[in-house]
Amino acid sequence: MSYSESFFASKFQITRRDLENYLSEALSRGGDYADLYFEYLSTSNLSIDESIVKSATQGVSLGVGVRVISGERTGYAYSDDLSPEKIKRAAQVAAMIASGPAKVDKSSLHEGGRRNLYPVLTAPNETAFEERVALVQRADIAARTYDSRIFQVQATYADSLKHVMVATSEGVLSFDRQPLARLSVSALARENGGVPQQGYSGGGGRYELEYFQTSGTPERFAAEAARQALVQLDAVEAPAGENVVVLGPGWPGVLLHEAVGHGLEADFNRKGVSAFSGRIGQQVASPLCTIIDDGTMQGRRGSLNVDDEGNETQQNVLIENGILRGYLQDRLSSRITGAAATGNGRRESYEHIPMPRMTNTFMLAGQSDPEEIIRSVPKGLYCANFAGGQVDITSGNFVFSASESYLIENGKLTRPVKNATLIGNGPEAMKYVSMVGKDLKLDEGIGICGKEGQSVPVGVGIPTVRIDRMTVGGTA
Repeated sequence: MSYSESFFASKFQITRRDLENYLSEALSRGGDYADLYFEYLSTSNLSIDESIVKSATQGVSLGVGVRVISGERTGYAYSDDLSPEKIKRAAQVAAMIASGPAKVDKSSLHEGGRRNLYPVLTAPNETAFEERVALVQRADIAARTYDSRIFQVQATYADSLKHVMVATSEGVLSFDRQPLARLSVSALARENGGVPQQGYSGGGGRYELEYFQTSGTPERFAAEAARQALVQLDAVEAPAGENVVVLGPGWPGVLLHEAVGHGLEADFNRKGVSAFSGRIGQQVASPLCTIIDDGTMQGRRGSLNVDDEGNETQQNVLIENGILRGYLQDRLSSRITGAAATGNGRRESYEHIPMPRMTNTFMLAGQSDPEEIIRSVPKGLYCANFAGGQVDITSGNFVFSASESYLIENGKLTRPVKNATLIGNGPEAMKYVSMVGKDLKLDEGIGICGKEGQSVPVGVGIPTVRIDRMTVGGTA
């Protein structure tokens, strides 16, 4: 018996025989497929403001979600009570919602494959609370002492440990133990009574707390947040109009995530509402663009041993040399379309139905030197960081706010720019990629993706990329 199986067996006295009985109940009114998703989640959150720890919370949530699929109809019910009566009742409700003429026999449960992409012996929220409090205190001190113009600092730390068990009517029983931690720092700078400017940095992943003592120290994130805020003090207004835009490596991959990634999720495409619908095999981007979604990267924020439907995650090539190769599939979409599962069925919690979502999404490195890319631009905009954005899936149109950007003049980065927005269309923008750097960088581990009211942790990444045509919104 695996650690995760013994966890649920000892804590809630749930046996394989019980799971098989609940699945039988879920299929009692007909259906093509059923699954059970059990979750036990412990969390802690800390925040410091004005050099005072303003909040410190710890909590536990648990529950089960029962799903029945009949054709294109889905029945879903959940319970935060793991008593046999409540689980059976949830299975009955899901069965009634999805009842149909089809009838399948469930298979006896056997454990699926095991792997460990995040070999964390002691999860961060299993350590002393004082150690985690010290992280936000160190971040606060480091940002305030970075420069006298930094006048306000906020630091937050959050971690979780999620135990997951998924049982399917196809006979697969999957388990996972998912640690996650993130530290974030926000700094405000002001000079001579002027308008305050903000900088933000942070990181984390599926690591032990030691990560914040070595790679992702509070001091490093604090210094970066302070630096970004100070840069904005000397920023000029963004020039409006069509420009050459160069995206810096790392976090600017969030533009790729929003403007392209969401449009490649299978639910939008089987419904025909994505700008990429029906275009597999077609040229949808520059031949320089190869875009990957990879849920198997060790320790990464968006990685999972198994997705929230019990399927192993994998590396999926979405766009190869500009050619659309496939979509991100959950179980429902793959059943309807006949496509292979890709390990991208994700949900926020047991209260939510799974849907196709990204994991770690990035563009592969190219051949160009990053400095050469900048030298090739006589006039344009270099975007080093983004604050956020939004995209219309149907049209592919997007708007993004650049939190740190610079003018490119005669092949050199010159003045920092403020209030710059990028306006464009995902598929169109990808066609105008003319140079791709060899400096692929993944984000530090802060990504949160929202879709239809659900939020899940993700990763993004991109090398330095030149886009020859994009509209920049500004005031200058």
